[in-house]
Amino acid sequence: MYNVALRIVKDTAEAEDIMQESFITAFSKLDMFKGEATFGSWLKRIVINKAITEQKKSSRFVRLPEAAIADTADEAYEGIAEDDYNHLKASEVMNCMNTLHDSYRQILSLHLIEGYDYEEICEILSISYANCRTMISRAKDSLRNKLTVTS
Repeated sequence: MYNVALRIVKDTAEAEDIMQESFITAFSKLDMFKGEATFGSWLKRIVINKAITEQKKSSRFVRLPEAAIADTADEAYEGIAEDDYNHLKASEVMNCMNTLHDSYRQILSLHLIEGYDYEEICEILSISYANCRTMISRAKDSLRNKLTVTS
C-alpha cells in the first residue's frame, strides 16, 4: 500500500501519512465493507483515493482540459517498434516514469502497474473516458520519448 501511495505522490513522508490515514479510514468504515471484492483491493482503492486527494490539495495535479483533447488515443505510435524496448530493465523504465509530469506518471502507474482499466481510472480520477484514453496515450508517448533519449 505504501508503494501505491508513493508512486502517486512521490514523497516518502506524504506516502507514509496517506498509508496511515488509509488504514484508519478502513478500520473506521469496516462496517461499509460489503465483501464484493477482497479486503486488499478495497484497502488499495482507499489508498489510491487518499493519495489522489492529497495530491490535488497540494495543487500538483494538472487536469487536461477536455476541449483541447484530440481523439488521438487510437492512433498507432509510428516510429520505434515495441521490440526495441525489450532490452530495457524495469528499473530504467521506473526511473524514466519518475521524470514524467505528475499527471502522466500517475495515470501510467494506475494503468500499467496497478492494472486498472480505463473505466476504473475514469472513476478514480473523475475524468471522462476520452480524457483518460488521451492522457494514457500521451503519457506513453512521453515515456517512449524519454526512453529513446536515455537508451
